Amino acid sequence: KLFFTDYGNAAKVERCDMDGMNRTWIVDSKIEQPTALALDLINKYVYWLDIYLDSVEVVDYQGRKRHTIIKGRQIRHLCGLAVFENYLYTFNSDNLSILRINRYNGTDVQSLAGLDNAKEIRVYQKRAQTPVRSHACEVDPYGMPGGCSHICLLSGNYKARTCRCRTGFILGSDGRSCK
Repeated sequence: KLFFTDYGNAAKVERCDMDGMNRTWIVDSKIEQPTALALDLINKYVYWLDIYLDSVEVVDYQGRKRHTIIKGRQIRHLCGLAVFENYLYTFNSDNLSILRINRYNGTDVQSLAGLDNAKEIRVYQKRAQTPVRSHACEVDPYGMPGGCSHICLLSGNYKARTCRCRTGFILGSDGRSCK
């Protein structure tokens, strides 16, 4: 799945398959400017930062079990969001510091380090990387991902895929080659 935020005409958090199909709103109320998103891949939770409401909230992948982690002045001016183990990590652009927030109750907020400037934050740790099983976009014996001549996008599950073409090309009748 691909998860993303939008705060155009109607602010929301959405998800879709990697090929853009099955687009679903998972949060569309009491939300104003969702600017950062983080996923708990193990427990299937979506965390987002709303810079207008000065809040960090969470829902499950279906948009249920919504609750606020933390809200208020102490989290103004935040950029980016990452989740690892029991904490959320974000960057405060006002005092140029990395913050660590307890993701279960929001009470344990600590400034970890200072940086000159940042707009995003990511946690890279071997335990945070889920194992990859074989999937429909693996390279075939001819070097083509999923048998697609240009672009292979996973569909509703890891066994299904959709081929797409680069700009200026159209997909052939075989659903794999681009002309």
